Amino acid sequence: MPSIFSSLGIGVSGLSAAQIQISTTGNNITNADSDYYTRQRVVQSASPAMNYVPGGVGTGTQVDTIVRIHDEFTYARLKVANNKFEDSAYKQQILEQASKYFPDLQDSSIGRDIGNYFKAWNNFASNPNEGSQKVNLINFAQSLSSGIKNTSNNLRALQEQIDGHLSINVNEINNMAREIASINKEIQRVESGKDAGIAINANDLRDRRDRLELAIAKLVDATSFKSDLRSNPPVDTGITDQGKYYTLNIGGMSIVDGVNYHPLKVLPNAAGTGFSSVYYELRDGKLISMEDKINGGKLGAALDLRGRHYNELEKKFEDGDVQKYIDHLDTFAKTIITSTNNIYAGSAMNLGTTDPLKYLQKDKTLMNFSGDIKQGSFDVVVYNNLGAEIARKTISLNGTTTMDDTSFGNSIVSDFNSDSDDNADNDNTNDVNDYFFAGYYYDNLTNQGTFSVTPRHTEGQYTIAFEDNGTNFPGVVGINRFFDGDDAHNMRVADEIVEDHTKLNAYSNPTSGNREIANKMVQLQHDNIQFYSINGRAYDKLDTIEGYYRFITTDLASDTQSNNITHDTNTALLNTANAEFESISGVDVNEELTNLIRFQSSYGAAAKIITTVDKMLDTLLSLKQ
Repeated sequence: MPSIFSSLGIGVSGLSAAQIQISTTGNNITNADSDYYTRQRVVQSASPAMNYVPGGVGTGTQVDTIVRIHDEFTYARLKVANNKFEDSAYKQQILEQASKYFPDLQDSSIGRDIGNYFKAWNNFASNPNEGSQKVNLINFAQSLSSGIKNTSNNLRALQEQIDGHLSINVNEINNMAREIASINKEIQRVESGKDAGIAINANDLRDRRDRLELAIAKLVDATSFKSDLRSNPPVDTGITDQGKYYTLNIGGMSIVDGVNYHPLKVLPNAAGTGFSSVYYELRDGKLISMEDKINGGKLGAALDLRGRHYNELEKKFEDGDVQKYIDHLDTFAKTIITSTNNIYAGSAMNLGTTDPLKYLQKDKTLMNFSGDIKQGSFDVVVYNNLGAEIARKTISLNGTTTMDDTSFGNSIVSDFNSDSDDNADNDNTNDVNDYFFAGYYYDNLTNQGTFSVTPRHTEGQYTIAFEDNGTNFPGVVGINRFFDGDDAHNMRVADEIVEDHTKLNAYSNPTSGNREIANKMVQLQHDNIQFYSINGRAYDKLDTIEGYYRFITTDLASDTQSNNITHDTNTALLNTANAEFESISGVDVNEELTNLIRFQSSYGAAAKIITTVDKMLDTLLSLKQ
């Protein structure tokens, strides 16, 4: 039969259980405002009964364990929502910053400079001999080229800024991964035993690990694998993590493996350009590139914006949104330079020398050197000092044409210097090659070549011009230049013209009233020009100069708007995921206060059992006396 002391034990068990309930509830209340704190619940059950005749007699209550109310699937959705939110938020920040470099969306800057530039050409065409008009044109041309260059430099600086964020984000990931590995070790230690028969759950440690895992998810798409997921329907229907073993992977690479962690590394890329690459180091020291494996979060967004694949030959990224805008601007600038110089090459000059042409070997076909060069022909025209045409030679260009190699086809130099009867007068002493000589020199050490046309007679007696018929060759090589450079980064008005404005010409040949070149420049603003991608990424597009620039700004605005829509969606999804997570794991203060009152009553009731037993003992002792 049960003794009076067994009744006392029942009361004590009730006091102990109520005390744990009150402590746990108090902990929930005090952490109601703690980020991602998971509320806890005491799991309590009846102690094994003592079986006597006529039946079993209870022995009180027992606390089995303290569990966290957590659903792993809801938590996983929260991680995904945070990952997508941070991805679109970072892109929104960068795209809005890039948009500020194109203020012509409000009709200023480059868009305005384009109009002023062609207006200056029109004024110059009307007054080709006025020095003030020449200076005015040069100033507006410099304003246009400076605006394009400054915008390009700002985009490149933004790209470098993004690259700097990579190192910061990777360091943050490594620090958190190291802490997770340390927490895993502590979880294994805490949960390896029991306290007074109660299973110990390292609830607070798991909360800390989840908080760190969620923070990593904001930076990169990381996948965690936990060894033992299970549910406990009598307590809660959620799927919870009960195991001691844990791994965290990024792009299939194990960053955390139980109590061990393997950091990512950020190293300068092989080209030595100042940009960084992200690697994973295997145990044998071999480095695995992670740039195709990293997605989502701020780190994935940074790579999407900056670019993932660096082309050492081109000295630029082959992908990336910011790189796309740089490429668009380079294509824009290059086409203006080529088209302008192609027209300006038709202005008669005493001699001509190109800027260094990179990687244009003597035997390299011209159409392989530049996509801007097309099959067709151009005319070389010689004028005397009175401006009269005295010789004209047509040079054809096709897929086998080189600068100075006739092994498989014709070459520019050989065709120019050929002893042909250009004037069809059976006189071999008055042809183009009798007045000028063409040469091409290529330096294998610097991988640069120079094309030049020099007079055979006293300088100043004759002038020469290149009239193109669709090849773009004179503009691509820059035999007579209004603009120097080959992209937005180095575009500028030719040094010779800036230093001496009198060398700026409106004529095709030096005769009074000739303004043919200036008129062609004015018409250029209305012509549809073929814009060829500078490296295959920007779109090939037939458009006017202003039209293509509007395409660049529209493309940026479209990308920004599209990302803003995505970000709005991601924000809504994050709010929903947060609400779902809080509804399961968050602390409801009103509910906890109600529980606190209930557990306080339980504590009082258990105390009442003990006082009742105490009186029973007093009565029993008084009877014996």
